Formats: sequence, C-alpha cells, structure tokens
Amino acid sequence: MSEPATEKAHVLVVDDDQRLRELLRSFLSRNSFRVTVAGDATEARERLASMDFDLMVLDVMMPGESGLDLTAALRQQKKPIPILMLTAMGEAKDRIAGFERGADDYLPKPFEPRELLLRINSILRRATVQATPAATTPAVAVVRLGELRFDTKRGELTNDDKRIKLTDAERALLTVFTLNLGQDMSRETLARLVGGEVNVRTIDVQVTRLRRKIEDDPKFPRYLQTVRGTGYRLVGS
Repeated sequence: MSEPATEKAHVLVVDDDQRLRELLRSFLSRNSFRVTVAGDATEARERLASMDFDLMVLDVMMPGESGLDLTAALRQQKKPIPILMLTAMGEAKDRIAGFERGADDYLPKPFEPRELLLRINSILRRATVQATPAATTPAVAVVRLGELRFDTKRGELTNDDKRIKLTDAERALLTVFTLNLGQDMSRETLARLVGGEVNVRTIDVQVTRLRRKIEDDPKFPRYLQTVRGTGYRLVGS
C-alpha cells in the first residue's frame, strides 16, 4: 500500500451515503490521514468554517446543494482547498463540468480504494508545489489560438463568429488542454482527465485530429506542441 504524500494530512469526506462515509473514514485513517466527515454541503460548510483541511473528497450528487455547486461557491470565495470529486456519472461532459467549477481531480464510482489513495497523494503533492508564488496562475477559461478562440464553458471553437465543429472527444481533450494551458501533459494524464472513449492508445490520434482544426500547418504545430518523452502541451497566442 502506498504511503500518504503528507503524513497526517487532514481530509474532509463529504457524501450523503453514510456507509461510504464510514468506509472512507476507516480506510483513510488506516493510511495515516486525519479524517472528518460530513453528510451534505451544509454540514461541510460548518466543518470548513471551524477546521483547516488539506483536501476534500466530495460527492457530486447530494440532496440540497450539489457537490458541483459547493465547489463553485468555494472557488468563488477563493477557498484554496484541493477537491477530489466522486461521482456515479462518468461521462466526459460531467468531468468537464467538475473541472470548470474548480475540482482538482475526478474519480468515478465505483472505484478501487488504492486508486483513491493514489489520487489523493497526487493532489497533495501538486498542492505542495502550487503553494509557491510562482505556481499560482489560475486556470484559463478561454484561449486564443491565432485567429481561433476556444471557450471551455461553452465548449465552442470559433473563428470570428463561425463555429468549428468538434467531436465530443476533441472538445473534451481541448478543454483539458485549455484548463492546463502551458503545462506539459502526459498521455496517461490526458487519458485519465478526458476519460470516455479516449485512452492512452488513442490520445495521439485525437491530437492529430485536433491539430488539423487548430493549426495552420498540422505537421509543424505552433499551438498543440509535442513534448518529447512526455506528451503534449497547449500554448496560446
């Protein structure tokens, strides 16, 4: 079993399923985390007001305020807590909705406890790096690629007012690139964040198709660049 990235990191688990809450409390406690639980968004707000947390594991579908709405509200309030969203909805559009509202990662139900632990450790490591002033650049919602413009909220790629057709896979991939603008992205990371029909083996195919739509010369890409030995990087103009 992997060791936690931060010893005794404090995790807030928010889920209306009491059985799952207790299973997660027990599992994470056995792996050296401090764990506090909440049954809904209201209770989560109370916990956040009275305690400090290193990470929140948050269910999307809850009675009352949803996990998506809670995430959006916390980001609007500039709350820096990293958020790992849990959901039974595994479609790419659902994951994109979570990322757009400010989630750091997304894990579909049902999931393996070991994968949850690895995801938490990964987020905590990234949070440690991002705590430095040089790494506080906010996610980009709109990117310009020469004469093109991609809006992640609308999922639209346009040239002036003319909309350029994208497949669902292309839209999801371009959204992930835009929300991580300028960052080197491995094929494995891209496949995980996009999900759906896109996997590590098809990332190169999807990138090639995207380049045909956003590059003046797809053979010599200016915006969707290859990072040797890693994967790809999207840069704006």
